[in-house]
Amino acid sequence: MTDPNASSSTDPASDLAALEQSLTADVAGAADEAAIEAIRVAALGKKGRISELLKTLGAMSPEERKEKGPLINGLRDRVQGALAARKEELAAIALTARLEAERLDVTLPLREAPQSRGRLHPISQVVDELTAIFADMGFAVAEGPDIETDFYNFTALNFPEGHPAREMHDTFFLPEGADGKRKLLRTHTSPVQIRTMQSVKPPIRVICPGRTYRTDSWRDW
Repeated sequence: MTDPNASSSTDPASDLAALEQSLTADVAGAADEAAIEAIRVAALGKKGRISELLKTLGAMSPEERKEKGPLINGLRDRVQGALAARKEELAAIALTARLEAERLDVTLPLREAPQSRGRLHPISQVVDELTAIFADMGFAVAEGPDIETDFYNFTALNFPEGHPAREMHDTFFLPEGADGKRKLLRTHTSPVQIRTMQSVKPPIRVICPGRTYRTDSWRDW
């Protein structure tokens, strides 16, 4: 006589449904890809819970295998699908977070361009640096006019009359003045040396940076 209080045998289908429900809940609660991988190994790894069930198919009778095989294989396929879907979802979430963090706000004002704030010309920068170097060695900076007389630009520097440097192909001459003499745009800064020697007592230690003008070229030094 059967004891009515005795428990009946466990239903394999119910066991598989409970396992699937548990694994599905774990997959849905996975916070990152590392958690997904841990669930995959626990379920489908070499010693995973579903893998262990698949191993039992070999010891079953053909009738049992025909009944339980589709159930276990179906469970495996659904769990694999859930894992893949959750992994893809987590990857999309991570990408969205990264894009939000790296977003460029194009409404912000542009950085001020060098052209708008100005900057030193390379030649001016070099002149400033050389001036500082010579100043450290005790040299002063001497300056003179860009428009010079023939005396300071040529005669005082021993350029004789008829010297090729005095010709118009090398020099920018200005129109004659009331005295009949023509001034010119200095062709070198050596006139500054003459002016300095006339106004400063020796010893003299000067450098004479400045613009010079010649018809063959225009120079800043």
